[in-house]
Amino acid sequence: MGEMTSEGANIGAGIDLSQFYQVFFEEAGENLDRMEAQLLEIDIEAADDEELNSIFRCAHSVKGGAATFGFADVAELTHQMETLLDKLRRHELTPTAPMVDVLLQAGDALRAQLARHQGAGGDAIDTSELLVSIRAMSSGEARPVAALAKVAAVSEQLRDEPLAKPEAKPAAGASPARELEVRVGPLKDPSQANNLIELFNEITDLGTIEAIDGGQPSDGMRRFRVVTTSSDNDLLDLFTFHVSRDEVALLPMGPGYGFHEGAPGAPAADPEPSDPGYGFFDNAPGAPAADASAAGTVAKADVAAGDTPKAAARAPARADKAPAAALESSTLRVSVEKVDQLINLVGELVITQAMLAQNSKQIDTALYQQLVAGLADLDRNTRDLQESVMSIRMIPMSMVFSRFPRMLRDLAAKLGKKVEFVTQGEATELDKGLVEKITDPLTHLVRNSCDHGIESPAERLAKGKPEHGTITLAASHQGGSILIEVRDDGKGLSRAKLLSKARERGIDAPDSMTDAEVWSLIFAPGFSTADVVTDVSGRGVGMDVVKKNITALGGTVEIDSAEGYGMSVKVRLPLTLAIMDGMSVGVGEEVYILPLSSVIESFQVQPENIKTIGGSGRVIEVRDEFMPVLDLEQVFGVPRFDFENASGIMVVAEAEGGRVALLVDQLLGQQQVVVKNLEANYRRVNDISGATIMGDGRVALILDVGSLVRRSRH
Repeated sequence: MGEMTSEGANIGAGIDLSQFYQVFFEEAGENLDRMEAQLLEIDIEAADDEELNSIFRCAHSVKGGAATFGFADVAELTHQMETLLDKLRRHELTPTAPMVDVLLQAGDALRAQLARHQGAGGDAIDTSELLVSIRAMSSGEARPVAALAKVAAVSEQLRDEPLAKPEAKPAAGASPARELEVRVGPLKDPSQANNLIELFNEITDLGTIEAIDGGQPSDGMRRFRVVTTSSDNDLLDLFTFHVSRDEVALLPMGPGYGFHEGAPGAPAADPEPSDPGYGFFDNAPGAPAADASAAGTVAKADVAAGDTPKAAARAPARADKAPAAALESSTLRVSVEKVDQLINLVGELVITQAMLAQNSKQIDTALYQQLVAGLADLDRNTRDLQESVMSIRMIPMSMVFSRFPRMLRDLAAKLGKKVEFVTQGEATELDKGLVEKITDPLTHLVRNSCDHGIESPAERLAKGKPEHGTITLAASHQGGSILIEVRDDGKGLSRAKLLSKARERGIDAPDSMTDAEVWSLIFAPGFSTADVVTDVSGRGVGMDVVKKNITALGGTVEIDSAEGYGMSVKVRLPLTLAIMDGMSVGVGEEVYILPLSSVIESFQVQPENIKTIGGSGRVIEVRDEFMPVLDLEQVFGVPRFDFENASGIMVVAEAEGGRVALLVDQLLGQQQVVVKNLEANYRRVNDISGATIMGDGRVALILDVGSLVRRSRH
């Protein structure tokens, strides 16, 4: 280990490790997620060797990076996890459910520790009980694991948030202290270096500095010992107030870059140096193949900067062993802000292209053939570019679904139930903004299914059901919407119980209510069917918040239930992306946009074909189906000056499982439109979901078809 540390000194010379924090935190988060998923899927009675090896490698990668950057608490916990996992993969111990529990809790603790190192704040996580439990299990003791409530709470809070923050390094105070040697010179006037000490000491919380050479320069060179949490770039910027940058060199202090014993931020000493996989040296007994961890990234970056031939020879050897090395080169981490900026720019490009297309209609195509052909190519290329850029923000639903297996496992254990979790349509993609906002409502629905829906094993057996209940989470695209369904095979909703609870709360609930109306009672604020208030449910804050959040996203919630057989909750969300295909229609002198995905058909209509029912409602028969008619002129109060062109075209649009026939004056064409938020720039307008800028510079309103369908029903 000493040999490798010495070489690490050469590799780390003058390198600011804080620039690699971002990569380390992101990869650590991915490894912890992967480890948790594999722990949840492992078959305890017949654990596969490759599964155990894969879990071991995840822990090893996190430990390697943590030790490299001096995060001692993370390195210590992952080291103990490695010891237990190594004995499991060597078949010295047999996997048990308590072992899986303690490893899952350790993953929670690691998330909390990493969040602290990123500057999230909070008190240090006490993992002493966890470490004792892991050590006991490693030695073969069947020790019960005490639940770490604080760790679980912090982990639950972090589960929806990526570990990586936008900053490239932790906030002040989160970085480990480093010990460096600063060499300045050669200087014509060596006493000039004394100004550096005064400048350094004037800045509070920067650290300490002292002269190593006793103030006696050698060949004009001065040497200082610095202990600081600041990055190399910050130090160089400070020193170059008095000397030029090429006269300052930052070097490691002693035999390593913060790894030698007693160095600030160094990890705890290894009590068993020969323990498999704990050293950084190659060919250690039982050492696994090196993962593409942050340490590997550091090595490659430093070699590229031109280090010693020996270091350059060793680094590629480690990189070649990394199974994920090819993956790194095929992916690129980009901040969301850059993607959003790119989408906005493409949106402006689409508007500009639409304006050019509008103006080009007036030119003579025979005289300007090349111009017309170029504009046609621009139209095609703009559409392809828009589709490519929009796909960047699309995230598969598996990113949301992956958080539920762990949550259900813990919840089922707490409630004493047996639950199987099934997912369908994980590859269905949704915009990143919607994914983030839909996670909390889905979490509540899944918890409700486990708590209220699934019966206890004894109850299920008594009813002739299998003792394992099933909760299914399914996603699919339907037209211009995404449909997410949460269903279970539990006891379902009780009509009599819901009516009784509603009357107790003073809600008007006659027996004549339809089933759908009865099921919708659970959306009333504070309404709960739980008999006992627990930390899981029964506090009366639930389904009303779910419906409010989904409605705010322009979505709807539908409930279906059969008492004794189960319940289904369907959430429909519009695919509200920044750019969409639309059909522009004219009403009077106004232009409206219909989302093309909602348009079914259009046809010429005669006034006598429209029937009036109930005194005010109007319907039309289209192929043996009657559908409600809405006249957009009346809905939006459009002033009419050209009565001879009064509404004579009908457009059939569909949303939320219903159809409506819209009366318009003319169809203006199909085009791409850039969706602008009307509420943010003006105010909320009923039946309007947004606005766009047309090719001639006018503003056109985008119709909310779902709202129009609901309006027609009333």
